[in-house]
Amino acid sequence: MLAAGSGPLALCLHGFPDTAHTWEYLLPVLARAGFRAVAPFMRGYAPTAVPADGAYGIGALAADTLALYEALGGDREAVLIGHDWGAEAAYAAAARAPGRWRRVVTLGVPPAGLDPLLFSDYDQLRRFFYLFVFRDPAGLAEAAVAADGMAFLDRLWADWSPGYHPGQHLARVKQSLRPANLAAAIGYYRAARGTGTAGRAPQTATQYASEDQAAGRQAPQPTLYLHGARDGCIGVELARGAERLLAPSSRMVVIEDAGHFLHLEKPVEVNNHILTWVTKPGSIRSLGSHP
Repeated sequence: MLAAGSGPLALCLHGFPDTAHTWEYLLPVLARAGFRAVAPFMRGYAPTAVPADGAYGIGALAADTLALYEALGGDREAVLIGHDWGAEAAYAAAARAPGRWRRVVTLGVPPAGLDPLLFSDYDQLRRFFYLFVFRDPAGLAEAAVAADGMAFLDRLWADWSPGYHPGQHLARVKQSLRPANLAAAIGYYRAARGTGTAGRAPQTATQYASEDQAAGRQAPQPTLYLHGARDGCIGVELARGAERLLAPSSRMVVIEDAGHFLHLEKPVEVNNHILTWVTKPGSIRSLGSHP
């Protein structure tokens, strides 16, 4: 778990294939603005242990998010930020316990209401090839991803964020996904196998039933949704208008010249949008107090 600063909780959740280090640019910015910024390694990603219950659906991720809120002393000023699978977890956790999060920010994965559109578009289905590979129950996906020094992940990052070179960051991702942890990360997709969604309404253990029910339900918090104009994972042309599926006063912003990992590609611009959204006069130090 990475952390910086003190004050109201700002919980930052990463996606696939990624780690908590994805927030290395955002955490210090949030800390300077008066937040306690925390980025956990998500369920099954080293150094987090592989969960004994083997549950990787949205319900389990949302339950983890809410447990972290409690463990980290969250209060009514807490905010929730998630990218990719972290966005999925954020939607569900915000809907499951709306009183715990003042504002929400999601990146790269739009709300569940867009799933019918995403899965009716031929070009998008081609982008989603990895979903169907990862849902294979025979363990072939692990072998495919692990081959040639996890070259699969290099290609995925190149497809999703064209022209961006992750360098050492992707090396750290690969270190976090060996070998049981890789099966855990792919388990997120297997938990959704057969549902016909991008990861919503998953099949998880019964102890997460209430969190499962929250997945796909509209959360009441104002939500900022950020999407890269060059996102090779989910086409921006399909994501436009996502704010209409979020709570009133929500907003969508398209980041030009950025792909799926927009917060790493355009950190200054993305951080400014996030900080403006989660800052409220009177609750934390104002943006003008820091350079």
